[in-house]
Amino acid sequence: MKLDPKAMRYLSSEDFRVLAGVEAGSRNHEVVPTQLIVQLSGLRGGSGVHKSISTLAKVNLIAKVKNAKYDGYRLTYGGLDYLALNTHKKNKSVYSVGNRIGVGKESDIIVVAHSSGEQRILKIHRLGRISFRTVKNNRDYLRNRSTGSWMYMSRLAAMKEFAFMKALRENGFPVPEPIAQNRHTIVMSLIDAFPLRQISKVPRPAELYSELMDMILQLARYGLIHGDFNEFNILIKEEEDPDAKGKGRESEENDESIRLVPIIIDFPQMISVDHPNAEMYFDRDVNCIKRFFQRKFHFTSDVPGPFFADARKQLVENPGKRLDVEVEASGFSRKMARELEAYMKEVGVDGDAGAPREDEDEDGDEEEQSESDDDNEEEQSENQADEVDESAHKLEDLHVSKSPLEA
Repeated sequence: MKLDPKAMRYLSSEDFRVLAGVEAGSRNHEVVPTQLIVQLSGLRGGSGVHKSISTLAKVNLIAKVKNAKYDGYRLTYGGLDYLALNTHKKNKSVYSVGNRIGVGKESDIIVVAHSSGEQRILKIHRLGRISFRTVKNNRDYLRNRSTGSWMYMSRLAAMKEFAFMKALRENGFPVPEPIAQNRHTIVMSLIDAFPLRQISKVPRPAELYSELMDMILQLARYGLIHGDFNEFNILIKEEEDPDAKGKGRESEENDESIRLVPIIIDFPQMISVDHPNAEMYFDRDVNCIKRFFQRKFHFTSDVPGPFFADARKQLVENPGKRLDVEVEASGFSRKMARELEAYMKEVGVDGDAGAPREDEDEDGDEEEQSESDDDNEEEQSENQADEVDESAHKLEDLHVSKSPLEA
């Protein structure tokens, strides 16, 4: 599912009320009865509601399901995208939408802009996109809420990521600035940087390696384990090193005066150090960095570890603020965390380590798409390349649509 905001300017406030009614009905209905949509929209006169339903179906924000026991519609990913985007527009966190610059198994990354022209990132969580068939085969999962689970769980993933990003940012960790969160989407600052996986050469790999390992330990000191700490979720920002001359590294030819600053992204799978599988996730984060540096930069550290026992010892001897506790207190409860973790395990979600393969169904909704009158052909046929165009990640190469979301 690729976000296409073109139809948004032509939708009325009544259309969005009807769309919100379908969303509300989806919490308890696989297919929301048309009569219930009329009631939930709160609009007078059924004819106006039916006109809005027809409009929404034509632009694939809702879809009519064939062979249902009653007349009704289901909410599509596009419909949920429009509801979130409309809220961001009202809150003035997003003014216009530009290019999609990243796509993973569970999210899309899109450049947007504020009314001031400041460029930002809109991250759209799409849990269940790849493994939707698995979800459909477990209809009793999560209190028989399997059809709505992709909406609910994508929302939980966005809530969790926003909460952790906010806590990490406030405590000095190098993460993007969280700006707004609504439903399954997050608006954050745009970082002018490359993913580590796209870096072909590092002047001083030992320094970067050491900094990344220290970052894993620092997260543990604050009670957290990233859970997917790898070359896909680490951005590398180039900065001038003010100490380069004093260290005898002022040669511009070899980029010795440039300092590589790592930025951490992607937090839906982040867990507490008290998690039953904390040691396994900690070791996996460490080993991911070790393997990448060996393979890409032919660097192997002489220092073993770090080990989870070292992190636990550091937490006891020199405890920092427990951000896992703070995030729970901020509203993302343990119950939500358990539900999200169970869902991600159930559908095989394991971070955004790579884009969908070309032989995978991007939206994961193929079975339900075949039942709809107003199928979105793009959802069925679009295949994503495994690599994002490297130039698209540079700020100067980004292009934001000049057309605002408002009509």
